[in-house]
Amino acid sequence: MMWYFSWLLGLPLAVAFAVLNAMWYELMDDQARHKSGDHPSPKGGNLPGTAVKVEVKSR
Repeated sequence: MMWYFSWLLGLPLAVAFAVLNAMWYELMDDQARHKSGDHPSPKGGNLPGTAVKVEVKSR
């Protein structure tokens, strides 16, 4: 009779766990890439949150 409470609590908890797990994976992957010096850039430009070094030459 009260099975819907387990679904009501269980599904959002499972979704939250999946989202946090994906965020943790991305964090660990970014740290591993930073340590190895491998900084790939997608075709569209730099990754969000990364700094771009700009050199200005004066005349």
